[in-house]
Amino acid sequence: MEKETKTSKELERHFKGIANHRRIEILFLIGRSKGVSLEEISEALNCNFKTTSEHTRRLEQAGLINKRYQGRRVIHSLSNYGRAIYRFIEEFKKI
Repeated sequence: MEKETKTSKELERHFKGIANHRRIEILFLIGRSKGVSLEEISEALNCNFKTTSEHTRRLEQAGLINKRYQGRRVIHSLSNYGRAIYRFIEEFKKI
């Protein structure tokens, strides 16, 4: 079975998800870890907790991160699309 390519509308959703410097920083922080909580993201980036929460919400809506509940904590990890975008940005930074 052939892999279906994404439509321009689907691509737009992913790219809008990272269309902010703070969300790119969050994506990279999550990508370097095995799972990170909202509190840990907020502390590591020295960013307001509510702002961090909104950015992670947008990343999740864009399909770039997964959220997993661990008691009262929410653990964030990259989705398959998030890993692909992460690798793309890593390469793009080198150009």
